[in-house]
Amino acid sequence: MFPRQSRLALPTIARLVRFNGSSHVTATPLPTRQPEPEVPVPLTEEEFSSAVIHGRSLYPPLYHPRTHSVPVAQLQFRAYHPQFLELYMHLVGHAAAALGIPISRPVYLPTQRSLWTVPRGPFVHKKSQENFERKIHKRAIKAWDADPEVVDRWVRYITRHAMPGVGLRVTQWKRAPPGIGQQMVDAAVGQTRLGSGADNVKELAKKIVQQEL
Repeated sequence: MFPRQSRLALPTIARLVRFNGSSHVTATPLPTRQPEPEVPVPLTEEEFSSAVIHGRSLYPPLYHPRTHSVPVAQLQFRAYHPQFLELYMHLVGHAAAALGIPISRPVYLPTQRSLWTVPRGPFVHKKSQENFERKIHKRAIKAWDADPEVVDRWVRYITRHAMPGVGLRVTQWKRAPPGIGQQMVDAAVGQTRLGSGADNVKELAKKIVQQEL
């Protein structure tokens, strides 16, 4: 894209013109380059998928809006190199956009830093020490309002295409169906034996009391 310029600000080319033995100088403006047409930004994943956009993977992923704000999964990433971490999260975001899963933008977690001090050698260089440092970069992504089967497919896809050197931990929340409380009560009652030894002991105690009276 080139900024618009007025005709007065355009550079000119001085040209010498000869006419009937006399010469005079005329100024001709330089040709300007036409600006490239802007690509409209689609609003939905269907429009974004149907549009012909070269290098689509270089663009940020499409973040779908939340409908009910019900959390379904949380992903945590760890890596020693932040470049691999950002690249893998870019893949995860595009996969979620293709499946229609509303996710949050990457959240930067505190970086874990570890330091070690070791001696250079046991004999001559015993008093000389060397320091080592290791940093673990962490990120997190949260997903909402998606079917458990779709979330499982998303997790299987990103696990299959995992980035080397990047650790992934997935926490999923699955909602119980309606009436789960009554089902648990029925299952607990079904496991109890009505004709247990305690009932037999009570009946025997009643018989003994009647006989004694």
